[in-house]
This record gives sequence, C-alpha cells and structure tokens, in this order.
Amino acid sequence: MKKNKTLSVIFLTIFLDMMGIGILIPVFPLLINHASEFCVTPSGWTQGESYIMSGWLLASYPICQFIMSPILGQLSDRYGRKKILIISIFGTAISYVLFGFAILSKSITGLFIARMIDGLSGGNISIAQAVIGDVSQPEKRARNFGLIGVSIGVGFIMGPAIGGILSDPSIYHLFDAATPFWLAAILGFINCWLIARNFDETLRFVKNSQIKITKSIINIQQIFKLGKLKYIIFVMFLYNFGWSFFTAFWGIILAQKFAYTQVQIGFFFAYLGVMIVFAQGGVVRRLSGKVSEVPVLKIALLVSGLSLGVYYFTPITQVAYIYWVTPILAIGSALVKSFSSSLITKLAEEKRLGEAMGINSSSNALAQLFPMLCAGYVAYFNVYSTVLFGCVFVLLSGVLFIMINQRIVK
Repeated sequence: MKKNKTLSVIFLTIFLDMMGIGILIPVFPLLINHASEFCVTPSGWTQGESYIMSGWLLASYPICQFIMSPILGQLSDRYGRKKILIISIFGTAISYVLFGFAILSKSITGLFIARMIDGLSGGNISIAQAVIGDVSQPEKRARNFGLIGVSIGVGFIMGPAIGGILSDPSIYHLFDAATPFWLAAILGFINCWLIARNFDETLRFVKNSQIKITKSIINIQQIFKLGKLKYIIFVMFLYNFGWSFFTAFWGIILAQKFAYTQVQIGFFFAYLGVMIVFAQGGVVRRLSGKVSEVPVLKIALLVSGLSLGVYYFTPITQVAYIYWVTPILAIGSALVKSFSSSLITKLAEEKRLGEAMGINSSSNALAQLFPMLCAGYVAYFNVYSTVLFGCVFVLLSGVLFIMINQRIVK
C-alpha cells in the first residue's frame, strides 16, 4: 500500500511538472516573433538574430541542468529522494515567477536568469526515475516507467492547451504571455506541498561519499567505463540530440509555416499528448514484461526518426499529414523513453542507481545543449531545417543501436 501511495505521488509530481513545462510551449514563439505584441527582442534585430538569441535562451536550461543534475542525484543518494525533490521543484516554481516578470518587463536578461535557475534545480525527472527504480520489481520496471510516460502525456495534453488559451488576450482581455507562468508557478508550489505531505522516502542504501561538484564532467568520462550501460546511454544521447533539434523550433515552425496561433500550437501539442497517453496505455503496458527491451528499441528508434521526416516534408497545403503521423511518432517515442529507462535500470547496480540516472541525465542534458545552440544558427538560415537535423540524428541513433545491440544482450 505504501509503495502504491509513493508511486502515485511521483506520477502526480511528474504530471504537474510536465504540465508546467507544457504551458510554456505555445508561449515561446510569441516572445521572438517580431509580428507578436509580446515580442521581447529589440525592434532593431532581424528575425534571424532573434532565432539565435532564442537558441541560446533554450540552451541556458540544459547547460545548467548538465552541471547540477548529477549533483542532485548524488545528494538524493545521500540525503534521500524527498528532500532533494522538494528543493528541485521549489526552484522550478521560483523560475516561473521570474520568467513571468521578465516577459512583462521585456527583459532578455531576466529570461536567461529564470531559465538558468530552472536548469540548476531541474532534477525532478531523474530523481523520480530513481524512485521508480527504488520501489519497482524488475518485471514491473518497464510498466512503471511507462506510467511516467502517461504522466508526461497527460501533462502535455493539459499544459500546452492551457498555455495557448491563457496567453491569448482575444479570449479574455486580462490574459497575456506572462499569465501561463503564474499558473505554472502555482502548480509548482502545490507540487512541493504534496511531496512534503504525502511522499514516503524510498532510499534504502545511503551513500556517504563526498559530493563531487564537477560530477557532470566526471559523468561524461565515466560513460566509457560503464560496461554495457555506455552503449545504451550513447544511443540515447544521439536520440535526444535529434529530438532536441526537432522540439527547439517546432512551435515556431507551426507559426511560421502553417500560420498557427498560440492556441492552435497549444492544441497541436495537446493532441500529441493524447497520442502519447494512448501509446503508453495501449502499447507500452501490453509489451511490458512480454518483450525484451532490445528488439523494441530497434524498431521504436527508427519509427521515431521516420516520423520526424514526414514532419519535415509535409507541404504547407497538406497540414493534415502532421496529424496522421503524430500517433506513430507518439508510439515510437513512448517505447523509446520507457524501454530505454527500463534497460538502464536493469543494467545498473542497485546501489548506484541514482548515480546511473544522474549520468544518463548528464548525457541527456548535453544532448539538449548543443542542438539548442546550433538550432538557433540553423534557423537563422532556414528554420525548417531544424526538423531535418532532428530526423537525421534520431535515425542515426536507431542504426547505431541495431549495429551494437549484440554487445548489450551478451
């Protein structure tokens, strides 16, 4: 009963966290689109220069997360998941407040500070994954990680839709681009309260080793010493590298190429969230415990890459294509996220589970960092090419996994 209560709190935590992130998605294009009344970049900048700035702004989060996430993982192994999770979520809530004020004051510096604070405190998912690993039986790990995907999916159903609606003054005159951030902050503080009140500590093995500040750098070096784990972590690095290229400017592409409003962008991502939930509930849960991780990942990685290719080649007059391929992309993404996490926890030593998740989180943050930086410069020349780059790298991750999968299953 205690275990079920703990899992329920973690899934709710992820839902609220991802809902807060989802709220931001339809708002971001408004901040850099020169035709928007909420644009924060100076009028003398070109649209391309605004794209470059947005790339740096997007990258500021994973840069800070890359530094801090493994430290939070170490702290959670030493002081417990609960305390560190509360600190992490509280920092995220504060960052939303600062982001909202930065929008109102059109302060680019304020936007960067807010994103950096969010990155420094952004260890929510990796700690949540460690909790799942703490309390899950081996045969139920993939299913429980699949439920994380459901929480993420439901968050993305509600978050983008709410963000699009709350940022549209034509719906209600008091709404503006900052309004969704006030709601995201409130949700963050509620999340802290729920963890403090209802979460039962799951850490069983306390590590008293010294906290290493440079752990993020050490983690990248340690990847090559992780045995079989290094292969799956590197494959996921390439996958997340490509996925980050896609997500960096997809909302902007919807606005630029298909003339979507923030409400339409929000509802598109809500639709993607619905498909993710169906994929987790209808596909991942049925495969969990029946099929091993390796064959599932072979197919799912390639399916994800090919789906992004359809997004790129969809002509302006055939926008329906992106809706037809989204369920396929959702299935591929859900399978990759759930079964890769399950495989990592299976290959990691139990006493080093938090550390292993921290290493994987460092790799994922690094995989977000470079695409975010590069995407701004790619968008400067051709914003649509960011999706093509995403397609190529995700396909590359699938090809590489097929080539090296025998080294994992031995």
